[in-house]
Amino acid sequence: MYAIVEIAGQQFKVAKDQKVFVHRLASEEGDKVSFDNVLLLDNDGDVTLGAPAIDGASVEAKVVKHLKGDKVIVFKKKRRKGYRKKNGHRQSLTEIVIESIVASGATKKAAPKKKAAPKAKEEAKPAAKKATTKKSASKKGDDLKKIEGIGPKAAEALTNAGVDTYAKLAKKSADEVKEILTEASSTLAHLDPGTWADQAKLAADGKWDELQKWQDELNGGK
Repeated sequence: MYAIVEIAGQQFKVAKDQKVFVHRLASEEGDKVSFDNVLLLDNDGDVTLGAPAIDGASVEAKVVKHLKGDKVIVFKKKRRKGYRKKNGHRQSLTEIVIESIVASGATKKAAPKKKAAPKAKEEAKPAAKKATTKKSASKKGDDLKKIEGIGPKAAEALTNAGVDTYAKLAKKSADEVKEILTEASSTLAHLDPGTWADQAKLAADGKWDELQKWQDELNGGK
C-alpha cells in the first residue's frame, strides 16, 4: 500500500517504514506527526483519488531528526560590470519515518461508464453525412475560371450571385456581370466581362477547341 501526500508544500509517494526527507518541520525529534492532505491511495491495485484530497485519509509519521542538506553553490555574474557573487546554501531538512497510512473514510472513485463510445459513433454519422452533402453540392457548378479573364475571386463572386454554370453565365449581359462584380468587391470593378458570355456559350456547348483558339487571341478576356 502506498499514498501520495503533500508535506510542507511538496508531494511525496510514501509507504510504511519508508524514510523521507522533507522541508524543516516545527516538531521536535521523536514527535508524532500526521499529514491529512492525501491526494491518492493505492491498496494493492485498488486506487482512490482525492478531489483534491481524500476525506478521512491521513499519513502518520515520526520525526527522526533535523539536519541540513548538501551544500549548493549559487554563483552570480554580470558581464562587463565586474560583478561576481558566490554563495553557498544548505537546505534545512527533517527526516521522518512513515509509521502508517490510514485510509478510513476514503471513498472510492466511481468507474467511468463504458457506454460513451457508441454515442461518439452516433454523433460521427451525421457529421459524415453533412460532409458528403457538401461535396455533392460543390460538384454542381462549372469551373468558371476556365473562362479567360475570370480569376478565383471573380468566380467566387459569380457563384455567390447564383451564376455558377457556363449556361447561366452565357445568358448574362456584360452590364449585369459588371454589376455583380462591383457589388461583390471594389477590387473586381476593373474587370471587363465583355467576352465572358460568348466564351461561356462555347463552353456550355462543349466547343472547347474553338474556345481555346479564341482564348489564345484574348488578353485578360479582352
